[in-house]
Amino acid sequence: MDSLSKLDQVKTTPWAGGRSPWSVEYGKIMMWFFLLSDAFTFSSLLVYYGAQRFSKFAWPDPDLVFQSIPGFADHGYPLVFVGIMTFILIMSSVTMVLAVEAGHRRSKREVIWWMVATIIGGFMFLGCQAIEWTHLHHEGFWWGQIPKELGQFFDGEVSAVSAQQFANLFFTITGFHGFHVFSGVVINIIILCMVINGTFERRGHYLMVEKVGLYWHFVDLVWVFVFTFFYLV
Repeated sequence: MDSLSKLDQVKTTPWAGGRSPWSVEYGKIMMWFFLLSDAFTFSSLLVYYGAQRFSKFAWPDPDLVFQSIPGFADHGYPLVFVGIMTFILIMSSVTMVLAVEAGHRRSKREVIWWMVATIIGGFMFLGCQAIEWTHLHHEGFWWGQIPKELGQFFDGEVSAVSAQQFANLFFTITGFHGFHVFSGVVINIIILCMVINGTFERRGHYLMVEKVGLYWHFVDLVWVFVFTFFYLV
């Protein structure tokens, strides 16, 4: 026992907790806990949307609601614009993976360039979402507001109640997701500044880039479910 340090002696006491069950850095575990709790929030919102969607006899047809490319065509291109948005967000996840990989190699220059690309992708997605919101608002959809002529958005029977539920949930859930994307962009900018200043070089690792990458991948994964629920189902 005399050969052990004081710290080792504390760890071997009956109330010390013993060995950690995971060989994972503490901050990364906390990030996973946060993402799990956030997943429950998104899940509850999407489950509620699904309950409303399949309990109504009529619901707005996504192919009719999202058939425009703002600034290019008002109709005739179902889901093309949101497909572009999705591609942009997925590519930003790819660039984040490359930033994390460069961080493992401690290649500061590559981390900077890939994080800049990720931030640009995030801003592009937010810009596309703002354009889509503006277009739908121009069509008459908003919280507590629906177009006067609803027939063009339904394939069959028309329901004002369903249209209002659709509008409220669409702007709430996509807005909540957009807030997460915006938060991720801001955090990425902060981490990018730390990379440029050499903070992680002095620490000897780029674990913080990896933690932020987990958040960004989560945001991208959530969008896959949002895309499926609102635009495909």
